[in-house]
This record gives sequence, structure tokens and C-alpha cells, in this order.
Amino acid sequence: GFMPCAGHLDVFNIAGGFGVRVDTHCYSDYHIPPYYDSLIGKLIVHAENREEAILRMKRALDEFVIEGVKTTIPFCQTIMNYPDFREGNVHTKYLEEMLAESRLVGA
Repeated sequence: GFMPCAGHLDVFNIAGGFGVRVDTHCYSDYHIPPYYDSLIGKLIVHAENREEAILRMKRALDEFVIEGVKTTIPFCQTIMNYPDFREGNVHTKYLEEMLAESRLVGA
């Protein structure tokens, strides 16, 4: 599952560029306290269509450099490459079902 990860952000370099938005309060050398859910940021992209948005998201995920704590970036990168997701064949229980069936190898 996904667990909060308190700790020290040794490096925190975020993605940027046209159509890319990162909402965060973190920075390099920041200490994430263990007292609450440790959401360190949200990555949002937009584009003219789904294919372009997925490509933009993949690029943005690749640009992130975060060291010191575990993140869900590898999981998100896996999802971006999954055929069902790329084709839009998803629903509100998609991730739950995929995780239960262990179909998300490497995530």
C-alpha cells in the first residue's frame, strides 16, 4: 500500500514547463514531520488531448529529482505506460483492482 513517509528531503527538484503545475510547500533540506499525512506535492499537467497530456506527465515525472524519502513517482511512471490507462479504459476502481490482481508489476 501507500504509506506516509516522514524524513529529510536531501534533494527536491521539481518539474516545470508549459502545461506543468506543481503544488508543494517543500524544498531541498526540508524535514517532513511524522505527525500527519506527508503529501509533499501534487503534479498537474494539461494539454490539447489525452495523448499529449500523458506524454507531458511522463516528461514531468522523469524531471523530478527527490532524494531522502520514498515517493509514488515510480508507481505513477508505471501507470503512465500501462495500455489500459493510455487508452482511457479506466474507472474509479481501476487501481484498486489492478493492485489486488498484482497486474501492476514494478509499481
